[in-house]
Amino acid sequence: PDGSTGLDAQPNAPAPRSSHFVTPTDEPIVLHGQHGILHGDGQVPPSSFDSTPAPTQTASSNTRSSVSSREIRWNPEDGATGGAYTLVEDHIDQVCIGEGSVGVAAPTWKAAWDDGKQEVKASIENLWEDIAFNGDLKLYEKVLLLCEFPFTLFRKASIPIPCEGYYNRGFIALSMALSPLWFAFYLLGHEINLFSKSLILYFMIYWAIAIVIGASILRLAPGGEGNMSMVAAAPVALYGFVMAATWIDYIADHLVSLLDFIGIVLHIPGTIMGLTVLAWGNSMGDLSANMTMARKGLGNMAMTACFAGPVFNILMGLGLGFSSLEAQTHKQDAAVSLSAPIVTGFIFVLINCGAILVTGTMVGKGRIEPYYGYIALALYTIYVVTSITLELT
Repeated sequence: PDGSTGLDAQPNAPAPRSSHFVTPTDEPIVLHGQHGILHGDGQVPPSSFDSTPAPTQTASSNTRSSVSSREIRWNPEDGATGGAYTLVEDHIDQVCIGEGSVGVAAPTWKAAWDDGKQEVKASIENLWEDIAFNGDLKLYEKVLLLCEFPFTLFRKASIPIPCEGYYNRGFIALSMALSPLWFAFYLLGHEINLFSKSLILYFMIYWAIAIVIGASILRLAPGGEGNMSMVAAAPVALYGFVMAATWIDYIADHLVSLLDFIGIVLHIPGTIMGLTVLAWGNSMGDLSANMTMARKGLGNMAMTACFAGPVFNILMGLGLGFSSLEAQTHKQDAAVSLSAPIVTGFIFVLINCGAILVTGTMVGKGRIEPYYGYIALALYTIYVVTSITLELT
């Protein structure tokens, strides 16, 4: 009997489970001491658990699990250290987040390396399955995508994309490490050899920095569905934008060369090729993006993008193009002639701007009516026919 309380003591009663389980009352967890879960060499104290399963609620409001004391006992064959706490922590992580990457930074470099390999492998397998086993694709589409598959992998392995929806920690680290090789290959087409004796040292420093950054991302960035913080993701995204621009420029150069070759073989003037095939191919990306925004009701964004894209192409494209020409030829002047199709294009651009102002301000009173789409299509058709006719005559 306990003289102070008048209650019978029960020395053989098991220790309270609250010190070893995560309970809804958020009671503290005892780590050290006789009844601590880190006590001894990893063996759970015999008095800490009984053989009756004890239901446990995890910290997540959306996930519930039932964990018994048998399930969280330390197993010497696992080679784990740190007592039952390690097993409890791993089990809760798997329940709350799922198998594979847990959305947090890897605990060790080896774990980061293994997780990164698994993430890259899973991404490649998913990409392959989307192509090879996709019943919605037609035969010719599947053949073209299979031919494109190696180039898609190389592109993903050289452009880091930390954005939500495309986030893959393994591929971001891999692309950071391999992007200098792609950049060096890209500059070879512009007569800049980073592997020359005068530039090899700078290239090695650049490559070493990229590898260190990639390794840091692999070790410190969250895995699985987690996202990088804005402070870390912003510079990586900016660097990825530069790498993506090099890919676009590289493909555009080869596309122009291919169109020039086709025009020479078929005796088609270069101006007509630029008015039709090259213009359509160059505008498909903007067309699909603007149509998607318009269908989702983002009219102002779609309309702004329609004007911002050509303005960027004209100002930046001509500015950088002529600057590059001057750097290569060392000539201050370059002869430029305005052909009939170019003058026609200027005229129709002015007509289109006037039509937008009239239908949007005078007729629609601040709202562009749907019938303006037919006006725009008619203007473009007339422009293409007129330009080709002027070029041929």
